[in-house]
Amino acid sequence: MQMNVNYTSLVAVGDSFTEGMSDLLPDGSYRGWADLLAGRMAARSPGFRYANLAVRGKLIGQIVEEQVDVAAAMQADVVTLVGGLNDTLRPKCDMRRVRDLLEEAVERLAPACKQLVLMRSPGRNGPVMERFRPRMEELFAHVDDLAGRHGAVVVDLYGAAALGDQRMWDVDRLHLTAEGHRRVAEAVWQALGYDPEDDWQTPLPAAVPPGWAVRRIADARFARQHLGPWIGRRLTGRSSGDGRAPKRPDLLPYDGPLP
Repeated sequence: MQMNVNYTSLVAVGDSFTEGMSDLLPDGSYRGWADLLAGRMAARSPGFRYANLAVRGKLIGQIVEEQVDVAAAMQADVVTLVGGLNDTLRPKCDMRRVRDLLEEAVERLAPACKQLVLMRSPGRNGPVMERFRPRMEELFAHVDDLAGRHGAVVVDLYGAAALGDQRMWDVDRLHLTAEGHRRVAEAVWQALGYDPEDDWQTPLPAAVPPGWAVRRIADARFARQHLGPWIGRRLTGRSSGDGRAPKRPDLLPYDGPLP
């Protein structure tokens, strides 16, 4: 439904999902759904400003400590907040603390913007998803509750079967492909009241599943390039985002990518 919206600024808060991994650009940087969304909003609103404070690997406590007050101070029209999923993927996770921190973030951000956007994050179909599904669904139930109490919009990516398709996910099995990010941008675009440009939930065309040998080669590559380093960081208390600054720390005019 068209709502004649005219937002003039956007601040994105979160982790690797919002930073844009694995939507890789030729120069080695990441684009992602938030950049795509900002580009489309900017095309509708001259002088549109955009900041992206998200940094890969951040837990919800780090997001609250490092990003939330900065975002609130920017007084943007729209703020997107996606966090907590990295916590749920840890072997040990205090879900009560995660819920409390997410609530703290929402309580600070909702009064500081015209529209706060929360998400039920997508999940790749497979055994890892099944292992952590109860935690994720507990987190998403809390997202729904917070949105109801604070007037936030919830974008339900978790309920979209198309985004669970393994072909929507990069070889690291943790981050969406460019097509996945494009669909998320469209989903948020529609949730903000803009006219739909396509159906972001359309399933991918049917394809012949890869054979046993191809799957085993992919599994070995995944374990060597992604799973091993991920486990190593967990054991040493390191994060892929350690020492990394946000890619767009200031709320400035945006002339970035269009879809």
